[in-house]
Amino acid sequence: MSAVATEVRGTLDLAAVRARYSVRAVLSRYPALYLPMVAHKPSAEGEKIVDARTDLVIEGFPRSGNTFTVVAFEMAQTRSLRIAHHLHAAAQIVRGVRLGRPVLVLLRDPGDAALSHLVRQPGITARQALHNWIRFYRPVESLREGVCIATFEDVTTDLGAVIGRVNDRFGTSFARFDHTPENVRRTFERIETKNRSTYARIEESKIARPSSDRDATKASLRALLEEPSLRPLVDTARELHRSLTAGRTRVGGGGA
Repeated sequence: MSAVATEVRGTLDLAAVRARYSVRAVLSRYPALYLPMVAHKPSAEGEKIVDARTDLVIEGFPRSGNTFTVVAFEMAQTRSLRIAHHLHAAAQIVRGVRLGRPVLVLLRDPGDAALSHLVRQPGITARQALHNWIRFYRPVESLREGVCIATFEDVTTDLGAVIGRVNDRFGTSFARFDHTPENVRRTFERIETKNRSTYARIEESKIARPSSDRDATKASLRALLEEPSLRPLVDTARELHRSLTAGRTRVGGGGA
């Protein structure tokens, strides 16, 4: 294959990646469209979808503490629970609220979340990442009375207090995670073990734990968010973030 043909093929492949990402992002807001599509995938994703038997929904934009929260929450419980998680789709939150299930929404600063997402999903653009962040959280504004919102900082510093807020909000009795260094270490060990059993090779850009390599890559990408053409999107995302955190009681208190 000639150099020109190789370049053309690479361009077409990249365009296809971005097109698939955009279509999925748009559909992910609508339960009637997105959830049946995911349920029929030949993977474990179908088991993560909310239904009337779900004990708790834990959902956030990718790279917002989803895996740590789910694994640490499960470790703290003394009984098996049905948790809907990791669809990274607003449709899951919408359906959870409609079914009257407890819903915990994880929220991270849009710039940090978008940069981490770019590292995790090479090929997509900063504009796509920001658009998708906004698409994910916009429906939460109108549903905030039916959900509990916790920031990335909340769940990574005192998940036990977050679980307490969920119990206060929904009248549940979930066991709290004791956020000690030892329990945090055990959580990341469990995440690492699960990844090793799933993937032949662990990629630092994808594993759900702190990574100095990933931090360095994020730093190199930060200039992308400072492009003048992205300023309106960045401002919209930050205003939405402020709206969702306004009046929210920090960990250790009540409130949603």
